[in-house]
Amino acid sequence: MDSNTLEYAKILDQQDQLASYRKEFYLPEQKIYMDGNSLGLLSRRAESTLLALVDSWKTLGIDGWTEGQYPWFYLAEQLGERMAPLVGGKESEVVATGSTTTNLHQLVSTFYRPSGKRTKILADELNFPSDIYALQSQIRLQGLNPDEQLIRVKSDDGLTLNEDRIIEAMTEEVALIVLPAVLYRSGQVLNMKALTNAANERGITIGFDLCHSIGSVSHELHEWGVDFAFWCTYKHLNGGPGSVGGLFIHEKHFGKEAGLAGWFGSDKTKQFDMNHTMTAAGDAGAYQIGTPHILSVAPLLGSLEMFEELGMERIRDKSLALTAYMMECIQAELEEYSFDIGNPTDSTRGGHILLLHKEAARICQALKAEGVIPDFRAPDGIRLAPVALYNSFEDVWQTVKILKKIIKEETYKQFPNERGVVA
Repeated sequence: MDSNTLEYAKILDQQDQLASYRKEFYLPEQKIYMDGNSLGLLSRRAESTLLALVDSWKTLGIDGWTEGQYPWFYLAEQLGERMAPLVGGKESEVVATGSTTTNLHQLVSTFYRPSGKRTKILADELNFPSDIYALQSQIRLQGLNPDEQLIRVKSDDGLTLNEDRIIEAMTEEVALIVLPAVLYRSGQVLNMKALTNAANERGITIGFDLCHSIGSVSHELHEWGVDFAFWCTYKHLNGGPGSVGGLFIHEKHFGKEAGLAGWFGSDKTKQFDMNHTMTAAGDAGAYQIGTPHILSVAPLLGSLEMFEELGMERIRDKSLALTAYMMECIQAELEEYSFDIGNPTDSTRGGHILLLHKEAARICQALKAEGVIPDFRAPDGIRLAPVALYNSFEDVWQTVKILKKIIKEETYKQFPNERGVVA
């Protein structure tokens, strides 16, 4: 049977062992949601635990910190323990706290100690801008010039990075390395194990941004010897807009003083002693700063249940199958319409497809008008993320069919070739 048919897509859905999880989510009516790598959808379980935490506030007041089904005082550590398998960390090495950028600031301020020849931070030119802004500001706080001290490894094609080139840049001048696990535009998965081995051999601290990888690809951060990592939880983990992020600190660094101290980094048995000399927690909890955002962490309690039930191997297998099928349909339907696939086509791709087209901004608007929710990335990128927990193979097939209709009938031309305020 021709794979590029609705019948074939439905057969794939019938064979899908994760298909029942689609019913767990609130899917937008009459729409195909392909933007889960920017914001995951709300699940009924996440809604339930959010309402449970609201209810604990309503019924318990301040006693909610230590009473009820989910005592607030311990949530950050408990959720860290539950996220640990997703990053390959020990339970004590992970905590739910902060946001991507505040956690990056915390980690860089902890590990970036320029001295002697080692004064530079090694990053890359394709990383998400927020990470670069944070690294530049941390360099300034050390009284140094980011133009001189921040190395950004070049890309040959503007889409992917060469790991050998990154390793070549790990010179004796580098004090710290911060890289993405998955590139946000092209979806390239970097070889974190090889990069970490190279950094360890050279005595350089290395950390990774897992925003586009957690919940989408597997990690073994502890085993690989990664020094630190940080991530958001509102993409593939479906924690909701602005949901609390997470960080990983390898246990070999336990006891290292946090660069940015705050009272929630205290040993919990000492926190309310109100002593002006801090007794830090003995694990990843030491790198918390302020009071946990309880209502922004609540949806994760429910969302993580699904990851625990399935495990990352099954989720990753379906993700690869969905994106493989999407590329197959694209090649069959769109070959003559000036589209290029910008993501790696092998298993080094993450959880989304990057389509390149000079009219990308207009095409994304036309897709939305037709009920498909994509993601535009300037200047010419259309990101489509079929998510393993709630997207179907039929979703993929329909998306490509609609895309072909938009191009063939040139309906995209009624839209301006510019992005919206939020892309």
